[in-house]
Amino acid sequence: MDNRIPLTQDVVFIGGGHAHALVLRRWGMAPVPGARLTLIDPNPRAPYTGMLPGYVAGHYDRDALDIDLVRLARFAGARLVQGRAVALDRGAQRVTVEGRGDIAYDLLSIDIGITSAMDELPGFAKHGIGAKPLGPYAARWRCFVEDAAQGRVAPQVAVIGAGVAGVELALAMHHRLAQVAQDVQVTVLEASDALQGIAKGTRKALFRAMRDAGITLRERAAIAEVTAEGVTLETDEAIAAGLVVGAAGARPWGWLNDTDLPLEKGFIKVDQALRVADDAAVFAAGDCAHLTHAPRPKAGVYAVRAAPVLYDNLRAALTGASTRAFRPQGDFLKLVSLGAKQAVADKGGFGLHLPGLWRWKDRIDQAFMQQFRDFPAMPAPKLPDGAAHGVRAELSDHPVICGGCGAKVGPGALGDLLDSLPQLNRPDVISLPGDDAGVLDIAGQRQVISTDHLRAFTLDPWRMARIAAIHALGDVWAMGATPQAALVNIVLPRMSERLQRRTMGEIMQAAGDVMAEAGAAIIGGHTTQGAEMTLGFTVTGLCENAPIGLAGARPGDALILTKPIGTGVILAAEMAGRADGDTVMGALRSMDRPLAADARALAGAHAMTDVTGFGLAGHLLAICKASGCAAQVTLADVPLLDGAKDLLDAGQRSSLHAANAAYAAPMVTAERGGDSPHYEALFDPQTAGGLLAVIDPAQAGSVLSRLQAQGVCAVQIGTVVEGSPGLVLR
Repeated sequence: MDNRIPLTQDVVFIGGGHAHALVLRRWGMAPVPGARLTLIDPNPRAPYTGMLPGYVAGHYDRDALDIDLVRLARFAGARLVQGRAVALDRGAQRVTVEGRGDIAYDLLSIDIGITSAMDELPGFAKHGIGAKPLGPYAARWRCFVEDAAQGRVAPQVAVIGAGVAGVELALAMHHRLAQVAQDVQVTVLEASDALQGIAKGTRKALFRAMRDAGITLRERAAIAEVTAEGVTLETDEAIAAGLVVGAAGARPWGWLNDTDLPLEKGFIKVDQALRVADDAAVFAAGDCAHLTHAPRPKAGVYAVRAAPVLYDNLRAALTGASTRAFRPQGDFLKLVSLGAKQAVADKGGFGLHLPGLWRWKDRIDQAFMQQFRDFPAMPAPKLPDGAAHGVRAELSDHPVICGGCGAKVGPGALGDLLDSLPQLNRPDVISLPGDDAGVLDIAGQRQVISTDHLRAFTLDPWRMARIAAIHALGDVWAMGATPQAALVNIVLPRMSERLQRRTMGEIMQAAGDVMAEAGAAIIGGHTTQGAEMTLGFTVTGLCENAPIGLAGARPGDALILTKPIGTGVILAAEMAGRADGDTVMGALRSMDRPLAADARALAGAHAMTDVTGFGLAGHLLAICKASGCAAQVTLADVPLLDGAKDLLDAGQRSSLHAANAAYAAPMVTAERGGDSPHYEALFDPQTAGGLLAVIDPAQAGSVLSRLQAQGVCAVQIGTVVEGSPGLVLR
């Protein structure tokens, strides 16, 4: 998006359903200038319904049926808010996200699907699982299969609901369980008659498939409750099951009933433009919507067909153009899986079970998912003619500048600059060699002061503010100080005053929460507009005891690290669209964890630093230089964030990685692993990284125990040894 164009309109999508996924893909190829997009979903992935039976049956792995919302959002230029929408205030045009607060909108679109949870059935909420939403069910199914394969649970399943969806899942589950266990029992329970509303040939094929598999069908079965042991009928008969799945019809999400949206049996009423009947600012599509002009049963095909209309109408609402009507087809082809790689076709009152139908279904499903596996490559900006010498080489070496600490200046250049500064001796300024923070002596009270700012690596100002605040406080915690006060420095991209207020509200809410939890007060700051969002904090802290600096390490001391490393390569890969959503969200969760508990447990450290832009190697070398010693690191003990190793193996690097390596590698001796991803990870720039502490070896065990009791996954990665400053890798 051209950063010269101001942002003026907030478009918010609730839910990563099929319609929204297709709209966001189109938006990435043809965005509306001035529109800021937000996608709200509780998960970083959205399963594709068409491939769920194949996944359940074991024909696909989980990655095959998941739309990666993190990659999709990056392609579309949207921020992804991982959270659950729980309330809507249409008057104030705000969506409430659980655990986060409100997000404002100018246009809102809702595509949250449906649920199969039967919470009105006693015991279901505690012991059962709905087939929809698909994410929780797929995760529960994977665990159940593993437990059944290991003999930890009996391979017994009960499915509540004998419509097409319930029977299809029952066949898929039986097929998979039969591959890993013996004496498989699958029971399908239906309150009325099974398989209504489909062609006679389709019903016949599905009944035959259940009979051949040995699946028990119980029609007109009234259920009394779901228990830990299975299902109890009103006749007191017990159906044994370690997994109870609800598939009895489409149910709307309950929170919609607490809004003032116009509803039809809990589903959002929309007109032919997919716009909510009484609100020009709200749209809805997919299973959560009720088409007032053309009511249809709930089916993913309508969401897919609605996507182009929704995209066009959102653009029209933003630009003042005319909307167009969504006219769903009256019937559609259903390809129903039969457990094994077979399928039956149903359309227009006819059902056919023919060889090759499953392969046809597979091709259709794979073609749909391929749209979200390889996004179209957007052309890079053309280099102007007559560019100065070195421009082309610089762009080739660093085509994208990373965010976070990957955007820092390299340690070599920065160190030379600092060494050249004039030294002014003041009795109230205490110099600690190599430390990022300064120490002031004010009437006998020692105050730590530090500043840090980050180029944004996420479009979400709330999350960015939290991480930037935690990152800035790292120097205070690393010196054993208690956070005291903070000044905020905010650079916002060009946007309207209304969006400025919204953005500043999110930033200050998030930063205020972090600082308040740390015990620090925000006392002021500065704002300006620039090409992109940058957030920074100047922070102070008070030391009851002597500040912990870099000097003080002694041979024999233990080296303790309190967070895994790898944020730099993960953020770089995410910006390039090459990191999967789970990996990115894992890195964000790590960065989002404050270090207060770490600092309390490490209060007696001989030396300490936070691991940030210069990477683990650079910061450990700083301790070695200040202390006049060396360090021995067991490479295999250095913890990496999930996904970091694979990305390093694939050649992904942060833009600061090469400068970090050039500075540190000459002082690193690798006895083993010098060509491994763990070795490369030592130079990876970190954002809001953990504390690296030098601890008396006699106290290392108790310190690690205290950290782990606080939920901090700290590890000992090596020891301090005698020698010239350097690292020895074992």
